[in-house]
This record gives sequence, C-alpha cells and structure tokens, in this order.
Amino acid sequence: MNRIVSFLILTLALWALWLVFAGSMHRQELIAGGVVAVLAAAMTTSFTANRAGFGLLNPKRVLYALFYIPFLVWSIILSNLDVARRVLSPRLDINPGIVRIRTRLKNPVGRMILANSITLTPGTLSVDIVGDYLYIHWVDVKERDTEAASQRIAASFEKYLEVIFG
Repeated sequence: MNRIVSFLILTLALWALWLVFAGSMHRQELIAGGVVAVLAAAMTTSFTANRAGFGLLNPKRVLYALFYIPFLVWSIILSNLDVARRVLSPRLDINPGIVRIRTRLKNPVGRMILANSITLTPGTLSVDIVGDYLYIHWVDVKERDTEAASQRIAASFEKYLEVIFG
C-alpha cells in the first residue's frame, strides 16, 4: 500500500472514531471530526505506515494497544492503592532507591512509552534511558539485580509494547 492509501485509511478510521466518541452526526461534528482526522493523519502517517503497508496499524497491534490501555489504568490503580497504604500506615514501610532495568524493546517510541508507563504508576519514576537500560527510582526497592528488577517493574508492560512497537 502506498502512502496516500495509508493516509486515506487512517483519516477514515480517525474520523469514524471521532464520530463514535462524539455520539452525534450533526454537521458541525462531521466537519470538526473530518478536519481533526485529516490533521492527525497528516502528522502521523509517516509514523504509522511503512513500506510494507500499515506497519503499526495491523489488527494484532491495534488489539494489543486496546488491551494495553486498560492494563495500564489497572496498574496505575493498584500502584496508587499501594502508595496510599504506605502513606496512611503508621510505620513508613519504604526502601527507596534507584535500580537499573534492562528493556527488550528496540523501538525508541516503545521505550519512551515504557518509561512513561513506569512513571505513571505511583511508586516508580523513570530517571534516565541509556542504551538498553532504564534507571528507575523505586519507592520500595525489592530487587537490586537488574534482571529481577526488570521482571518486577517492566516485564508486564513489555509483553504488550513488544507486539505494538515490534
């Protein structure tokens, strides 16, 4: 598929998504959604399409992305409850520190999303990315070993992000 076809399909998909969320088929919604869809597609077509076709817009990647969002929200909720428990407990049960984890992700956008996902979950904060390693401030360090910390902090995110970003 060439770039123009990718642009058109992405525009139509974004426009349809706009209309679903708008819940209206009024003329102003159709026009506004069309304008936003064209602009968003123009800015992202080179990112979502590659020489072989849709790249990031294949059904498996889209499905994993749709599952990743509620998974991330659930992880944020659980982490919030954990941090709230620590704050409200009479004895502060923390062991703060910075740990190094290794990511399997090769795509820079996937690494960025991983770092942001880790930061969004309370109790962890991505400090730096150097090569294949992320440095994470962890409010309660449970693992000092790079592989064990990687499993505990990043593995659940990476299983989705590897499929989404390759």
